[in-house]
Amino acid sequence: MRLLELTGSIADFHARPIPDDLPEAEAWSYRPPGRGLVLGSAQQESVADLAAAERAGIAVAKRRSGGGAVYVDPARCVWVDVVLPPHDERWSDDVREATYWLGEAWQRALASLGIDTRLYRGGLEQTPWGRLVCFAALGPGEVLVGDRKLVGISQRRTRAGARFQCIAYDRWDAHDVLDLLDLSDADRTAAAADLATRATGVGDHLDALRAAIVAELLGSGRTPVE
Repeated sequence: MRLLELTGSIADFHARPIPDDLPEAEAWSYRPPGRGLVLGSAQQESVADLAAAERAGIAVAKRRSGGGAVYVDPARCVWVDVVLPPHDERWSDDVREATYWLGEAWQRALASLGIDTRLYRGGLEQTPWGRLVCFAALGPGEVLVGDRKLVGISQRRTRAGARFQCIAYDRWDAHDVLDLLDLSDADRTAAAADLATRATGVGDHLDALRAAIVAELLGSGRTPVE
């Protein structure tokens, strides 16, 4: 696996295609230029409160992988994508099992920081706000501390391969994302109460976590960077 260190706008990053004829898997370590709200592939832009986002200076973009809305802050999250060609030994045609190896890699990276986790191997969880907010529900291969999501993973599959999009936070605050969505006051209050205990963060370990997951994905002794 080779590493690409990527910057640029959130919209451009999420529009980046899965390369054709990829010779080997790639890890894309992404550092956004500012805060953003990233909507899932099935969500309409109307889900977002565009006026609130503009007032806060937050970019709104859409990704090609599924799931709910995700809040992005370069100071408070680690975002790493993994692109896997079909000929890679880690490939699985089973969409559910396809994420397990990646979740296990995150587990090993987190264990190196002294954080005990477990892997979610169930199907896509159905929760009251799961279609709206990514961290409101669990998906296959995601990593938990106790019953709380710590690493979110979504995927997009094409003939060229699979793109797995991963994010972890320093701390979980449901209002980071809810305050950027077009919700009534009643729905926002209800969602905040439901989401308060569904996720968690890694604390002051973001830099160490980025280094640990990159090292885990590349394997010992391999540090190619673009």
